[in-house]
Amino acid sequence: MIHSMTAYARREVKADWGTAVWEIRSVNQRYLETYLRMPEQFRSLEPVLRERFRKRLARGKVECNLRFEVNPAANTELKINEGLAKQVINAAKWVKETAGEGSVGPFQVLNWPGVMEAPEQDLDAINQDLLDAFDSTVDDFIAARASEGENMKALIEQRLEAISVEATKVRSMMPEVLNWQRERIMTRLEEAKVELDANRVEQELIMLAQKSDVAEELDRLDSHVKETQKIMKKGGACGRRLDFMMQEFNRESNTLASKSINTEITAAAVELKVLIEQMREQIQNIE
Repeated sequence: MIHSMTAYARREVKADWGTAVWEIRSVNQRYLETYLRMPEQFRSLEPVLRERFRKRLARGKVECNLRFEVNPAANTELKINEGLAKQVINAAKWVKETAGEGSVGPFQVLNWPGVMEAPEQDLDAINQDLLDAFDSTVDDFIAARASEGENMKALIEQRLEAISVEATKVRSMMPEVLNWQRERIMTRLEEAKVELDANRVEQELIMLAQKSDVAEELDRLDSHVKETQKIMKKGGACGRRLDFMMQEFNRESNTLASKSINTEITAAAVELKVLIEQMREQIQNIE
């Protein structure tokens, strides 16, 4: 299966600890690059997330974002550190007795660092929930890449079929074109009343026909079509191989255009270039 490098996925997870939302999006890139944005308390997950991306993706610029909201109801039970509170009160009394002035109120004691304790959440449990949700988001993300990849595959196959049609059309025209070229040269020689050795004329005509013959280029185009279809059928991370095939297609179309001796073949060469460019644009987004 072929995968696009352009996709988006979003998944929300809710639990007793609160709500989290994973978002993953990507665009085409020569290599795999991952960018992570998440709250500081979950930074320890970064190496794990990057490794999971690396195992499942080959190319693309991937942006991953985590939004996390704590459930206020999970932190309503507050506890007082009575021992620390007594130490603060006693210290305040000693200061007052020593200095002869000053006082400390109850809210000042409560605001002392460590006097009020909120129950800590089980971070390990939260991390596991987040990783499970992340894996599910990546599943959705890859499914989206696969769906888009199938659309690209269909477009490329249409262009490959059109290239085969153009190659067949040019091949069918070549006998008539070469005969027309021969007759035109002979007519010009007769009009110029140039007397040349018949064998020499025949040799020159053969050489000219060889220079104009595009059978080899057409055969290679057919071969490239079959190889490209084979690569897409195999699937996987095939974007680079397909890009290489586009270079081969361009080489043959350029040679065909340079050998063109009439408007029909020129038009076919131009159409080939258009089809190849349309495929190349699609392939730039294939993993």
